[in-house]
Amino acid sequence: MLETLSRNGWRITDQRRSMVTIIAEHRGYLSPKDVYDRLVPIYPSVSFDTVYRNLRMMSEMGVLEQFYFMDGGLKFRANCLSHHHHHLICVNCEKTLSFDFCPMEQDMQLPGSYKILNHRFEIYGICEDCQ
Repeated sequence: MLETLSRNGWRITDQRRSMVTIIAEHRGYLSPKDVYDRLVPIYPSVSFDTVYRNLRMMSEMGVLEQFYFMDGGLKFRANCLSHHHHHLICVNCEKTLSFDFCPMEQDMQLPGSYKILNHRFEIYGICEDCQ
């Protein structure tokens, strides 16, 4: 993540390094408030807006994935860059399972000469453990 940030012209500050470490070491999703709450003990003067802005920019850069949970709002996690896949997300425990089926591989009749640059496919449900 740090290498991608640096390649995109970001200064690698201690705060950003700590933010990346927090995200990389967490196996699940973190809300902006979760990241903020973990960063404040280290950097008491950090603002929530700074954390939120950095998370959004990291997401736009592709190093973070962002998900909108029905009850939990916007959450982030490190991007899975190993191969193209999509996610099944449990709305109860937020466990995520990857799967390789991609609906974009089906024959789609798009209007005009629309050019797709990127896409996401997420299925929300209840995992086997939570049923």
